[in-house]
Amino acid sequence: MSRLSHVMRDQEGYQLAFWCPGCNTAHAVVVREEPHPAWKWNRDVERPTFTPSILVTGGHYSSHHKPGDRCWCTYNAEHPDDPSRFQCERCHSYVTDGQIQFLDDSTHPLKGQTVPLPEWPGGT
Repeated sequence: MSRLSHVMRDQEGYQLAFWCPGCNTAHAVVVREEPHPAWKWNRDVERPTFTPSILVTGGHYSSHHKPGDRCWCTYNAEHPDDPSRFQCERCHSYVTDGQIQFLDDSTHPLKGQTVPLPEWPGGT
């Protein structure tokens, strides 16, 4: 992953990544034009805008999860002394002019808030 700016990284396969302060991890979007467009990007590495919205899900929030399937919630409940670092989560946002607007259907504490894209942890 190469550094594009203090807030963005370039990944292979036409992917750009930014650090999400709500999930405390990186989120990546595909910005290629062909063969199928994915997210549009304003090409600003300091104050990026991506459209449409970005939805990241994990565990029982994933579209492939079926009722009765195990998830990180059930795993962690069954292993309280050795929980996984993964969790069931939903992060839905718009990134506009370097700001992340977290939508109300997000599951982390920043839902409903708009915050600046943070610097990448560690500065690298």
